[in-house]
Amino acid sequence: MFPVSCRHCNHRFPGRGPKPAVEGEPRRHQVTELPPIEAHITEYQCQRALCPECGKTTQAPIPKEATGNFGPQLTALIAYLTVVCRMPRRVVLELIGQVLGIQLSLGSVQNSWEEASEAVAEPCAELERQLPKQPVVNSDETGYRTNGEKRWLWAMVAPGFVFYKIALSRGAEVLVHLLGAAFAGILCSDRCPSYLKYHKGSAQFCWAHFKRNVLGALEIAKTTDAEMFCRDLLALHARLFRLWHRFRDGPGAKYGPIDRQQLILKAIPLEKKFFALADRYADSGDKDVRNLAVALLMHFEKFFTFLDQDGVEPTNNSAERALRCAVQWRKISFGSRSADGEVAVARLLTVARTCPMQGQTPLSYLSAAIRSHRSAQPAPSLLKTASTT
Repeated sequence: MFPVSCRHCNHRFPGRGPKPAVEGEPRRHQVTELPPIEAHITEYQCQRALCPECGKTTQAPIPKEATGNFGPQLTALIAYLTVVCRMPRRVVLELIGQVLGIQLSLGSVQNSWEEASEAVAEPCAELERQLPKQPVVNSDETGYRTNGEKRWLWAMVAPGFVFYKIALSRGAEVLVHLLGAAFAGILCSDRCPSYLKYHKGSAQFCWAHFKRNVLGALEIAKTTDAEMFCRDLLALHARLFRLWHRFRDGPGAKYGPIDRQQLILKAIPLEKKFFALADRYADSGDKDVRNLAVALLMHFEKFFTFLDQDGVEPTNNSAERALRCAVQWRKISFGSRSADGEVAVARLLTVARTCPMQGQTPLSYLSAAIRSHRSAQPAPSLLKTASTT
């Protein structure tokens, strides 16, 4: 595009013939628009042939990839809207009906949901088998409901994937089922008794969770011990995390970057001060202070694993973030209605959270998995870049 006239002297540029000389790069402006959206319907006509030998008829079968009334992409879209976009089923009906002009029923939405779950069954099972082999796993759990009955939704975050499981309890037996009788890696968590009972090996306890406990004690503080302990611990916590950010952020760190060895050396004086502070208040008359101080003393090493172990964070935020989307789904759907529904929720949440970690979109992955499922072929793996050693 060329201007019509000069904005300085109003000289009109010729509409035809030689164009005026140009200077510099043209201004680029892009407008993104959707093409007209309409459903693509393919009709399969299966002829019935008459056998000249026996006189009976045989009808051609429907191709495997055409099983059901919806194609793989539409089936995947329904699952994507319900899980990733956390849309209630009736809203999915309205969206697809009004935007695509496809009239669905609640039953067809449920059928698509169930088929998507079946399509990703083996990839999710593969992730579960890999959990005990991971070097680091962050774990957290939250309440769930199935037909009004109490359940627990677990989230396990490994270096390359997230795995969800809905279980009857939040006890250590769930950890045994998922991670084996003895987990060889580093288990990162809060100080829930289930983890203390299960794992005696290397672990990292969440500093964010511990800080919330300290802030809670400070908020209701009625003793001098509580005020002084919480104040001193929060100050040490701030200094510890300032070091961590200098290590984690690298060249962009606010106070200059440090390497792993510098992180360890600079943290040693802080570790000593943490220990001295906890030891000083271990016999405090304030119950909350005493509990926090004793917890820090009892599990002291497990609060500082992140200092010298690659891939370990000082908080359990990755697992808490993984649970956040599950909690949003739970609030919209009000839980599940059956054991099969629990399995479907766990599988599709696993796909929804793992795909971005693998550099792919959940919608494209679900489409490919459903297409493979209908052709009786193995679904694509979710372990492309995850650690399998």
